[in-house]
Amino acid sequence: MEFTPRSILPHRYPFLLVDRFGGLEGDHFTAHKNVSHNEPFFMGHFPSEPVMPGVLIIEAMAQAAGMGLAARENFGGGEVGYLAAIDEARFRRMVVPGDVLRIEGDILAFRRGLCKVKVQAFVGDDLAAEANLSFMYQV
Repeated sequence: MEFTPRSILPHRYPFLLVDRFGGLEGDHFTAHKNVSHNEPFFMGHFPSEPVMPGVLIIEAMAQAAGMGLAARENFGGGEVGYLAAIDEARFRRMVVPGDVLRIEGDILAFRRGLCKVKVQAFVGDDLAAEANLSFMYQV
């Protein structure tokens, strides 16, 4: 099976926010999002000074976490995780067109359909955002 965002995640344009899955080593995963001037949300957020909304950075981190868990658990692409909690979210810098968002995370627990993940998003070496995310999976 091909392991790409489109083959694993149920999301599609304009809501597919992971461009490439970098891989999984143990419980640590990486993914990337190329932030383009053509993103539809920049038309309104904000036209004169485009900034990626924090909620969409969280969503990109959640999608990356979904791919990391799918890789670890050998999911076939039909499983869907629903975001259940966002804890300790912090935004450290703006994400703007031209940035490449590198998402890294660690799967902390996965029991009885509940997954906990610590995720960070970087632009270059700068931490842009971080959060602890929880998901409910129907497996």
